[in-house]
Amino acid sequence: MKRLIPVAVAALAAGLLAAAPAHAAAVHRVLFDNTKAETAGNADWIVGTSQPDPTAQNSAPQKETDWTGALSAWGVALQKTGQYSLKTLPAGNTITYGTGSALDLQNFDEFVLPEPNVVLSASEKAAVMRFVQNGGGLFLISDHTGSDRNNDGWDSPEIINDLMTNNGVDNTDPFGFSVDLKNISSDHPVAISDSTNPVLNGAFGTVKHSLIANGTTFTLKPADNASVKGLAYLSTSSPGNSNAFFVTSTFGSGRVAIWGDSSTIDDGTGQSGNTLYNGWTDSTADNAALGLNATAWLAGSGTTTPPPSGCTAGQLLANPGFESGATAWTASASVIGQHGTDEPARTGTWSAWLDGYGSAHTDTVSQTVTLPSGCSAYTFTFWLHIDTAETGTTAYDKLTVKAGSTTLATYSNLNAAGGYQQRSFSLSAYAGQSVTLSFSGVEGSQLQTSFVVDDTAVTVS
Repeated sequence: MKRLIPVAVAALAAGLLAAAPAHAAAVHRVLFDNTKAETAGNADWIVGTSQPDPTAQNSAPQKETDWTGALSAWGVALQKTGQYSLKTLPAGNTITYGTGSALDLQNFDEFVLPEPNVVLSASEKAAVMRFVQNGGGLFLISDHTGSDRNNDGWDSPEIINDLMTNNGVDNTDPFGFSVDLKNISSDHPVAISDSTNPVLNGAFGTVKHSLIANGTTFTLKPADNASVKGLAYLSTSSPGNSNAFFVTSTFGSGRVAIWGDSSTIDDGTGQSGNTLYNGWTDSTADNAALGLNATAWLAGSGTTTPPPSGCTAGQLLANPGFESGATAWTASASVIGQHGTDEPARTGTWSAWLDGYGSAHTDTVSQTVTLPSGCSAYTFTFWLHIDTAETGTTAYDKLTVKAGSTTLATYSNLNAAGGYQQRSFSLSAYAGQSVTLSFSGVEGSQLQTSFVVDDTAVTVS
């Protein structure tokens, strides 16, 4: 039996619609949420009433009223480029990741949560976090504190903060920001000066200002995530960690953006009976350019260049987080399991724990994956936690990671550290081939070293 050990884990409406670049193939897959009361009260945060596919209302929309919803200008602008496949997750559905269903997040490049007014369930929060970890783009739109449109006791600032502090995957503000509990009545936040930033200077235009018509801001926490970046700040503030109105970040292999007011995405048209406000093309701001550039950045490279011919972008490993036990993996006995508090999983409850016996022992776990040809990037990632009872500067216990017969990396008791660390390797040399990815842990005769692997992925694009 493994020893119990202490673990340290702690544009311009019509003009912009017409000006967007056009190409033949739809390559960016974007899912808009409508399961969290996004149409409660006067909100109408949908790209179209035809769900899940807005093109069922009009397959070739040319103006925002060709689709019905206050986000229709956003959706039509993307549709007209020919590079986006848009879907809506209709009310009554659940946000999932890895279930195989048609509207599962694993089938999309980007997920848009436009002012959610129902708190996400535990499984939904884990699904969103795993989606971003594995390379997805998440677009969050908040509104001001007290904007509880369906009177259930939750507003969007509370719901988004809950996602970042109570998700069961990483509860320590993993995106590096929190939503301020404010209601700012009016302002024109100013974009920072950064000519190279694809969100502020992208294919859909240049961003100088946004607007607030009752919204909020964000506090940046770079100590929690160094990649967090404020792109627009209140007009009375200087760039820093306070009063940011538009923020981007990364998490795992994915990207995140958040906006502080739903008035910015409202195009003023939608279902009858709603009081709407045209902030999307407000002449005093650049909201359409900001929203569309951010969508492009989140959905892929921030450009509109399609992947190489023959490449179907996606994640290829089966059962990548071990949540289905040993399914698709070949492993030594007891390696894949629910190891509880002895060695907690990074996400979910399952992981692969190699060694940790304190005696001569070898554990292995592997999976064979077939890589398509014609892609520009082939990336193998996994999260690794190492703890040890060894001391000194000698590598007594080792974990070897291989692609076929090629050693990608070797780790040892000297690499022990608190928590999980993500590792990343290129598999470009195996394009068009099948290759076995393997982990092999070899432990010496004394004192334990545990190598715990979780949240693996092979992504191609």
